[in-house]
Amino acid sequence: MISLISIGLLSGLFFSTTFILNRMMSLEGGHWLWSASLRYAFMIIILTSLISLFKGFDTIKGLGKLFFNNWIFWTLTGTIGFGGFYSLICFSADHSPGWIIAATWQLTIIASLVVLVGFGRSFPKKVWLFSIIIFIGVLMVNMSHAQMSSFKELFMGGLPVLIAAFCYPIGNQLVWEANNGNPSLPRIDDPLVKNPFHKVLLLSWGSVPFWLILVAIIKPQLPSADQIFNTFLVAIFSGVIATSLFLMARNKSSKPSELAAVDATQSSEVIFAIIGEILILNAPLPNSLAIAGICLVFIGLALFIRFQEIEKKS
Repeated sequence: MISLISIGLLSGLFFSTTFILNRMMSLEGGHWLWSASLRYAFMIIILTSLISLFKGFDTIKGLGKLFFNNWIFWTLTGTIGFGGFYSLICFSADHSPGWIIAATWQLTIIASLVVLVGFGRSFPKKVWLFSIIIFIGVLMVNMSHAQMSSFKELFMGGLPVLIAAFCYPIGNQLVWEANNGNPSLPRIDDPLVKNPFHKVLLLSWGSVPFWLILVAIIKPQLPSADQIFNTFLVAIFSGVIATSLFLMARNKSSKPSELAAVDATQSSEVIFAIIGEILILNAPLPNSLAIAGICLVFIGLALFIRFQEIEKKS
């Protein structure tokens, strides 16, 4: 268990670099659109190279065929799940510190429940109670930021993350529904989609039209060499290393309690983001309201994961 938690915490550390580096690029004047779009450009290059290396180029050809056979579906899901999600996360970095975005991002747990309900699932009342605790904690974190900024900054920093928290599970759930025979969606039951890295590549391809249209509309100033390099680091640290470590820890788990512990480690992103911004960006320490809010988020996450563990055992 200690080994699994250590790997999970290490993945949380690498995931937190997304929030820190996005904030750094924003403070240095880099346009949020390049921070978002270049990450997926690098992800496509990196994943295509790795999959070709370890699975062979025939796998890439199979994925290409799968994509073009259902290009409308993959463009829709990639636009929502990756394009909408990450463009909003990067946009919010212009208005809020990374640790606040990381804390607010924990709302994706609640958003995932709402999305699942929209697809006909139901949950015990306790789950919603735990979600309310998380929501109150996130609200307190954002209220602490409101004490140091204007309402406009709070609105522009918080609302995009809230919308992004819904975009991500919607995109992923649409893929799951299509893979499990939802009659209102195209049937996608190819075993290639079972591999999480294959799915990430397919969704990344699907997001390309979104990025191209956004760049054509906004016409941002060209990125600097530093922004390109930092975006590459985000793709490596978060997209490859963090994801690989997290999946490794989950695959090594043999009990529900171990899976729950690994999932719980991802809340460490908030702590790592705070430490990183203080050390690298000289950000001020969170005030007492923010610390209380973060504690509530952790309590809600712990209760939520503990309940999942009990449910799996029963």
